[in-house]
Amino acid sequence: MLKLLAAGTALALGLLAGCRSSTPTLANAPADAPVLGDTPGMPAPDAPAAPGAPTEAAARQAVAHHIQTLPNAALFVPDSARVNDNGTTWQVLVPRTDWQGRLPNRARFEVDKQTGQVSGAPVK
Repeated sequence: MLKLLAAGTALALGLLAGCRSSTPTLANAPADAPVLGDTPGMPAPDAPAAPGAPTEAAARQAVAHHIQTLPNAALFVPDSARVNDNGTTWQVLVPRTDWQGRLPNRARFEVDKQTGQVSGAPVK
């Protein structure tokens, strides 16, 4: 299962690495118009997104994206996930529809705050 999880994560990261935004052209822009990357506070055209998952919302989004790569993704309800701050990681507990009426009824995922890497973990 760990190999499948690692392969899914590698595939997702590979797909994300292939995505690049195109820079709009400013052919008819005035000469004094600010250019991306030249003005303080404006991002450079190809500036990478902030790595990791520094916020609860980023952790939820990372887990939701990870769940979409799983073969049984339809069983998870990421909109009802609970998030706990564990210091260096976020613990995200996601309900599963096939686990209703039993305990534990949620799958556990750990999201590293520095890297944003999602890993599955057993529920205790």
